[in-house]
Amino acid sequence: MEAILILLFVIGYLSITLEHPLKLDKTVPALLMAALMWALLSIGFHKGWFSVIDGYGNVFNVNSGDLHQQEHGFEGLLLHHIGKVAEILIFLIGAMTIVELIDLHRGFDVLKDMVKTKSKIRLLWITGIVGFILSAVIDNLTATIVLISLLRKLIQNREERIWYASLIVIATNAGGAWSPIGDVTTTMLWIAKKVSAGGLSEYIVIPAIICFIVPYALASRMKIFKGQIEIDETTHEERERLLSSKTMLWLGLSAIVFVPIFKTLTHLPPYVGMMLSLAVVWLVSEYIHPEDNFDKSRKHLYSANKALSRIEISSILFFLGILMAVAALESLVFGSINGQEVGTLRYAAESISNAIPSMDVVIILLGALSAVIDNVPLVAASMGMYTFEMDHSIWHFIAYSAGTGGSMLIIGSAAGVAAMGMEKIDFIWYLKKITWLAFAGFISGALVFLFIEHYIR
Repeated sequence: MEAILILLFVIGYLSITLEHPLKLDKTVPALLMAALMWALLSIGFHKGWFSVIDGYGNVFNVNSGDLHQQEHGFEGLLLHHIGKVAEILIFLIGAMTIVELIDLHRGFDVLKDMVKTKSKIRLLWITGIVGFILSAVIDNLTATIVLISLLRKLIQNREERIWYASLIVIATNAGGAWSPIGDVTTTMLWIAKKVSAGGLSEYIVIPAIICFIVPYALASRMKIFKGQIEIDETTHEERERLLSSKTMLWLGLSAIVFVPIFKTLTHLPPYVGMMLSLAVVWLVSEYIHPEDNFDKSRKHLYSANKALSRIEISSILFFLGILMAVAALESLVFGSINGQEVGTLRYAAESISNAIPSMDVVIILLGALSAVIDNVPLVAASMGMYTFEMDHSIWHFIAYSAGTGGSMLIIGSAAGVAAMGMEKIDFIWYLKKITWLAFAGFISGALVFLFIEHYIR
């Protein structure tokens, strides 16, 4: 029966990976997989076929001990996992709402208007640096969307623009990897107390900078980035200014950055800080006047309710499905190590460690794999596989590899998929032109991380 549960996970995982050929939103297999796995786990547990294990190593089986106590243990296990997943989802909903509020008030146009250059190389580095920094504050997906929108204002030639867009994917993924709010995977590790905000930044910022600089330095020598940009002045007119743009931009960004500070001061989970930040931004949005002679009949166009309606709920439900499916695997007792029963993922981790003794090699391979398979389930699985203490170098290396490895393929990260959709970037074109640049950055940053870890710290 254990094999059937694992098979369900494999089939669901493949369905998620083959989202585009199947023309099926990956949320559907994720939710199906999670629900069916927990249903099978529950039936098997109550029939006495399975044992389950919680995060503290307590094993529950209806054939041993008090039946009521064992059933209560299973219920507590499910509530524990749904609670941990809810922390991540509440955090993401809060962050997404703040970002959408900024966008409703045209706050990101303030950043777009700061870029005033016709030099191709200068524009390359400006957009890269802005993407690297911005992704650490708002997240790599949103930063990519903002910067590609900027490129559309500046570069009319699509053949040139897709080069810039592709390199922005590398920059934003690198920038998101060293921030607890820059990528979904780093947020997961932070909320799960695998890394601290300070530790993540301290250990990963230098490798992330290298991961960004190396491909940009190589690209700067390419012919495509030589010369001046030809700007069509007729398409460069200003949009109508909003009185609230600057206020909402800086307030929103400050509110998101405040979350790690709030956690440090109060020792409360990050989602509580995000609730506070969202409440403050929402409060200001209720009373601020975006326009001169602001009519209350237009208030709904700039409201938090409007922002909430623009959130990708399908993404939230995908995270719910995949994280609960991984939790089911983590909870299923599959075997024993040194006489102690362990869950499926922990057993898999021990098997991999025996096959490949070097953890550094394993994590580099995980980074390469994240270009093919969604990095969210990969990181979720690794969280269930390993029991290293908070801020162990392994967690930092996992955060770096999963965050930046996805740049090697256009479908390997949320930022890449967004760029692919906005600019219709061809998979094969990216593979031929950009993958080697992304790989050079990824492996350079990984080697710098290992050098610092093994020879300096």
